[in-house]
Amino acid sequence: MSSTAQKRRTGRMTRHRRVRKKIHGTAARPRLAVFRSNKHLSLQLIDDVAGRTLLSASTTEPTLRGDGGATVAAATRLGTALAERAKAAGVKQVVFDRGGFLYHGRVAAVAAAAREAGLEF
Repeated sequence: MSSTAQKRRTGRMTRHRRVRKKIHGTAARPRLAVFRSNKHLSLQLIDDVAGRTLLSASTTEPTLRGDGGATVAAATRLGTALAERAKAAGVKQVVFDRGGFLYHGRVAAVAAAAREAGLEF
């Protein structure tokens, strides 16, 4: 890894730790964790008390794979799909964990789509 890429990753991990000090998911209100790579997006609903993932959604899944996994449109589809799965599992409220990524672009699109589909954060 080049020094620039290493600095970028270290900065993201620092921001992620800072956010995680304040955010904690429970069974009643799980943590909606976002991971953004260059090609795909991945979302998880996590119960930190039990230490388990309740459900997940990713652009690598065949049902959610579209034109591309790294677009705002794909992020919107993903946020809507996760919200529908969460409602089916009985989850209405979540805590949003942006994972050290800026609340902009794909990360913001996921949040907006999940809110429109009925999740409260």
